[in-house]
Amino acid sequence: MHPSSRTPGHGWRGGGWSTRNWESGDWHPPWWDPEHEVRRFQRKSSAGFRLWAPVLISFLVQLPNVFVTWSQGQGPTRVVFDSPQAAILAIGLALVGPLALIAARRFPGPVVAVVGLAAAIDLLLAGNDGPPYIAFAFAIGSAIVRGARVWAWATIAATWVGSVVLGSILGLDWAPLRIIGITFGILVLVGFAEGLRTQRDRIQEATRRLVARRQSEVQAERVRIARELHDVLAHSLSQINVQAGVGLHLIDKNPDKARDALAAIKDTSKTALDEVRSVLGILRDGSADAPLVPEPDLSRLDGLVASVTAQGVDVRMTNSLADVPKPTQLALYRIAQESLTNVVRHAKATRATLTLVESDGAYRLSVTDNGTAAVSSSEGGRGLLGMRERAGLLGGTLDAGPAPTGGFTVTAAIPVADRP
Repeated sequence: MHPSSRTPGHGWRGGGWSTRNWESGDWHPPWWDPEHEVRRFQRKSSAGFRLWAPVLISFLVQLPNVFVTWSQGQGPTRVVFDSPQAAILAIGLALVGPLALIAARRFPGPVVAVVGLAAAIDLLLAGNDGPPYIAFAFAIGSAIVRGARVWAWATIAATWVGSVVLGSILGLDWAPLRIIGITFGILVLVGFAEGLRTQRDRIQEATRRLVARRQSEVQAERVRIARELHDVLAHSLSQINVQAGVGLHLIDKNPDKARDALAAIKDTSKTALDEVRSVLGILRDGSADAPLVPEPDLSRLDGLVASVTAQGVDVRMTNSLADVPKPTQLALYRIAQESLTNVVRHAKATRATLTLVESDGAYRLSVTDNGTAAVSSSEGGRGLLGMRERAGLLGGTLDAGPAPTGGFTVTAAIPVADRP
């Protein structure tokens, strides 16, 4: 049933939108984010103010001056036009600037050119009378801030310099202080707009870097979770596959052994599910319902070796490490787990050795088998990549390749952190 066909009082109970939402007046769906909506409204309001404020200010300053002029000592004086055409021209010049500013956000360059031409005509016709064409100031600032610097500078040079030269040729009586004042005002306006543009560029660059950093952090977390899931599932499913094969092979000949294989499958799957839930619990935003288990450490190596030995590979372990930091223990355990999983899945080996020692300022792990099939890039590339990432995150290295005496060897070295 479509949501619109539901009557008030029957909410989306499965999604957390129940009767209480209607009774309290909070009828928004559960995915509605009020803070995001507030920020969105504020951005729209700010953008609307930046667009319409210059339009209104220019309109209120320029249009009344068409009909009333102010002179020192006489106050307001009504303007009398010589002809209807002169009145239409004056009103048109007063309106073209504010109306053109409406398009300044999308077309800042052409707008500053149009407003500059209107300002030049107004200046030549009005002479010393009336205030400056204020829409031109807004158009210059908008063009520079929005990146149309060439349009702004070219318009200033063409209209202002051209107006001064043409006014001199026509013999217009302009007060020198007015020329100097307008020139100085334009320079100040340009400097202020360039400052705003520089600040805007810095804010945009800082925002871009912040977004890139956050995306990098999110990607790193995704890679970490994928690496954990791969290590857990690859090892556990490998064990389950082997034990299932043993069970199928012995179910008729030796039911007791088949029962043991099924019990091993049960234990392995339970452990795998617990670890998967632990990893997925991270994605639940700290939900209290997420069952978490302790992260694997070197104390679980005996169980790991026993599980691999039960699958037909005789593993001999030598572990002389002590007082190893927790992050290093997790990395070493996962590297050993992935290495032994590859031995079972790909190496066709009957024996393997696992050695952990501390030497030359590093914790060193080595896994060697007597198999005949090396791990190819298509089979073990992802696992080897995960092991290298684990070692690299702690400043270590990992090498993997055929052993000189046959088989395959994985060696990892993680620097020893400074102990207090």
